[in-house]
Order: sequence, then structure tokens, then C-alpha cells
Amino acid sequence: MKPAIILALLLVPTGLQAAQPAAAPAKPDNNAPIDISSDSFQADLNGKTGTWTGNVIVIQGDMKLRANTVRMTTVNGKADKVMANGNVVVDSPRSGTATGENGVYSVVPRTVVLTGNVVLKKGKDVMQGAQLTVNLATGQAVLGGGVKGQAQTQSRVKAVFTPNTQ
Repeated sequence: MKPAIILALLLVPTGLQAAQPAAAPAKPDNNAPIDISSDSFQADLNGKTGTWTGNVIVIQGDMKLRANTVRMTTVNGKADKVMANGNVVVDSPRSGTATGENGVYSVVPRTVVLTGNVVLKKGKDVMQGAQLTVNLATGQAVLGGGVKGQAQTQSRVKAVFTPNTQ
């Protein structure tokens, strides 16, 4: 064997591969199938909507939404909006876990708007507000407080960030 090949074999232990650069995160796909499961389902063919009730789970790509009730509308035979009510939880690796009382997932732009006692958690960091808009494709989020004088339990955004300890 040539000395360069022997040196290369000695530097890469048997059974281990050389470290590869981390792959870029997969781009979220709004054309990925939408998988919905629940305790019951009711269709309105005239209204082009479907309503799932009881322990509803909606999964598209790496996004998972859970709620008590979900109603989906279609446009030209394709999913358009998913409206969730009651104990809404949205998990996404890019944005974390968000909870609220109500939510609307717009399929094509891959955005979620949550309202009502919204909490956003990522790692140990926690933020609270009245309305959250998350772009699932970019991971960017905007959290707002409620309007003073109206029936909002919060009028300001609150956050607790935990620094990394070493």
C-alpha cells in the first residue's frame, strides 16, 4: 500500500466514519400530506369543510398540531386553512412548542396564528402573550400583548430566558 493510503486508514478508526458537515435542515413543504386523526369526523360537502372532534392530531411534515376540535376548509380541492379550537398545541422544531385557546394554520404560507393565553416554549425559554404568529418555514415568530381595556387577561408580553450554564 502507498504511504498516503496507510496514513488515511490509520487516521480513521475502524467502524467510524469521518465527520460529515451537518446537512441543512429540510425546507418545510406545504405540499406534504396532511395527516389528521380524531375520535369523530363530520363532512360538509356543500361547504367544502371537514370537522374533526375529540383528541384531534394534525401532522404535516415536521409540524404537529393538537386540539379538541379542528375544522379544515378547502380551495379548489386542496387544504387551505385548519382552524383549531380548545387546548391548541403546535409543535415545530424551528419554532418550539406553542399553546393557546384557538389557532388558525394557513397551509400554503405555512403560518400559524394562536390566540388566547398564548405560551411559546423553546428549550427552557418561555414567552407569554395574547396572540402569536409563527412562520413555520422560517421559524420566525411575533408575539403580541392584549389591548388594554378589553377582555384580555394580559396586556403585555412576558418572557423568561434561561442562560446556558457551562
